[in-house]
Amino acid sequence: MKIVEQQISRRDVIKAALATGAALSIPSISWAQNLPAEAQTVRMVIGDLSAFDPVVATSDPTRMHAYAIYDTLFGFDSKFEPHPQMVGKWSISDDKKTYTFQLRDGLGWHDGTPVTAADCMASIRRWGQVAAAGQLLVSRLHNISKKDDKTFIIELKEPLGALLTILAGPFMMRETDAGLPPTEQVTANIGSGPFTFNHALAKPGASFTYDRNEKYVPRNEPADGLAGGKIVKVDHVIWDNGLAANQQTALAALQAGEVDFLFAPPFDLLPVIESDPNLELEVLDKTGTDNFLRMNCLQKPFDNVKARQAMLHLIDQEAMLSAAYGDSKYVKPVTSMFGNETSLTNDENTQWYKKGGDPEKAKQLFKEAGYAGERVVILQPTDWAESNNMSQLLAAMLRNIGINAELAPSDWGGLVARRNEKVSVEEGGWSIFISGEAEANFNQVITNPILQMNGVKGWYGWPQSDDFELLRTKWADLETLDERKQVALKMQRIWWDYVPQVPLGQVVQPIARRKTLTGIVSFPSYVPFWNMQKASN
Repeated sequence: MKIVEQQISRRDVIKAALATGAALSIPSISWAQNLPAEAQTVRMVIGDLSAFDPVVATSDPTRMHAYAIYDTLFGFDSKFEPHPQMVGKWSISDDKKTYTFQLRDGLGWHDGTPVTAADCMASIRRWGQVAAAGQLLVSRLHNISKKDDKTFIIELKEPLGALLTILAGPFMMRETDAGLPPTEQVTANIGSGPFTFNHALAKPGASFTYDRNEKYVPRNEPADGLAGGKIVKVDHVIWDNGLAANQQTALAALQAGEVDFLFAPPFDLLPVIESDPNLELEVLDKTGTDNFLRMNCLQKPFDNVKARQAMLHLIDQEAMLSAAYGDSKYVKPVTSMFGNETSLTNDENTQWYKKGGDPEKAKQLFKEAGYAGERVVILQPTDWAESNNMSQLLAAMLRNIGINAELAPSDWGGLVARRNEKVSVEEGGWSIFISGEAEANFNQVITNPILQMNGVKGWYGWPQSDDFELLRTKWADLETLDERKQVALKMQRIWWDYVPQVPLGQVVQPIARRKTLTGIVSFPSYVPFWNMQKASN
């Protein structure tokens, strides 16, 4: 705990300076120097955007970027129900095996060319090679073909009741981009969405600029989650990458009016925000985020189930939450793989949970696993304060029971790059990283890649359970919530026997914004750029 205490003390000094009005050093901000003086520009500090392709990378920043410049065939509303987005009309055959989709009018790529059925077909095929829901679709797919330039047909081997939900997942790209292998990143950043990516003003490591797509034709329905009319009410959005690494400086910039939005302000500085008459705290994600540590199931020591089970008993969730967030009103432990608040939450196979953890039990399980002093490398994101603190505490917990744990510090972009490696730690691989996922997404059995146990084809950590995958596949055909709850019990029993990851607790994270910025769409994990508007100071 010593490291954590030192971190909090450093923050307290900064907090005191902010509270008393002391000046902090804020770098000169000249983001808008090449934008028209009359332009209405929103400046946002969201996170480290280091990968642009949502097929190659699944991090929240990458997907937020994708929602700005790309569009989807269907979109999830605030209740996670799919609605047509790029699709204008669709129909299904009597045997429920053949779907016909016609694109709506007015869809065009940012390069001036029209969106075609061929583009969509190529995008589905590429995404289907790696995404959890896409792989399920591919396994049921008999054929996908073009009827005309605006219409394509999906023929299934057998009915797939969740198809529309699945098709809300992939972002549509030009056929030339979607022709790249799913392991090769698309960097053209040309979509058909409500914003265009300003290549001329792109400053990697500093900032990225998004311009209103003047040719975008929104749907007529009201905005609801990621569905409905994506109406852009500002001229430009500037994503600041530089300030993402220093939350205290970012907050000072927010107070000074240099930025308009801060995605995840440090919890110990929330009272400072609350006391500022120009700022507002707002909870956009009402269900919050479930934090977890993910283990590399391919490499020692976590290729052994006993070692993974040891981690389940080792973790003191309350201590982790305290180190990360401090204020208890925003946090609580979680034991269900489906989170605390979803329709699938249950208590099956959760007897492992013990307040404060059980280090002795963990030590015994590592011994049973044959642990022989192997290095356990924890990827430590230094630009994400909460995960940074939890990573340091985790290393201390492991060392306390005799595990050779070491931290591998980097920014989040470096962590995202390294967690792709399946090799041993001696070859540059990893053992553990800490992340979080919107709790609402744990209710999405088909579309959430974290709830995938198909080995090396799956999400980072690469757990494998054929029995679990059979249940997840069966999910696609279930029609009632009661049926799904019964399957959820079976899934959770397998999940906590295998232990692909360990929960670290739930948090409801408010965003901070200047009061002049309003209309931000509420949705778990992602902050859409459309609909928001900015009043004059």
